[in-house]
Amino acid sequence: MAIKAVIFDFGGVLTSSPFEAFTRFEIERGLPADIIRRTNAANHLENAWAKFERAEVDIDTFDELFATESLALGAEVRGRDVLPLLQGSLRPEMVEALKRIKAQFKTGCITNNLPANAIGSMTGRSLYIAEVMVLFDHVIESAKIGLRKPDPRIYQLMVETLKVDPNNCVYLDDLGVNLKPAREMGMTTIKVTSGAQAIAELEKATGLKLG
Repeated sequence: MAIKAVIFDFGGVLTSSPFEAFTRFEIERGLPADIIRRTNAANHLENAWAKFERAEVDIDTFDELFATESLALGAEVRGRDVLPLLQGSLRPEMVEALKRIKAQFKTGCITNNLPANAIGSMTGRSLYIAEVMVLFDHVIESAKIGLRKPDPRIYQLMVETLKVDPNNCVYLDDLGVNLKPAREMGMTTIKVTSGAQAIAELEKATGLKLG
């Protein structure tokens, strides 16, 4: 079926992944490898991270919950120390691809994000650069609606708002767990590992020249 809409995750897709910053932090502190990612992945629907992205807990509670969960996996990491690591840098080639896509298709963004006051001014919302966000016909932020990926309802909300069939959509994310519900709905999915790889797969899916 012909593609009518392209839906993007934000962090790790339009920006570089925070995983590199996680690794640097762990090495500097002498922490077990991947302790942050493992803490995020354990009980991923109801852990500290999930609750914070749905705005169900405040920053102090998140800080304590994350410390407890990470300690159970081998080393205490304070949630507050992880938040500054989230800032990635924009991938200009992906922003350019988004502009070209917007000229031909409907565009959406589904992002698991944090409450507006969760992080200092250098991270968090400052990533949501106005010039990029206006390129989307619709944006869904987890902290605003109390739902987060991979809850299937958040993808359903997007296709209903864009008035498109999932079978006519492409969805990009850097996490496989977030791609699965979109794929099960019928979307064409792209797991983003780099800007160049994502653009090549987008060109194939949409038939557009994006580079």
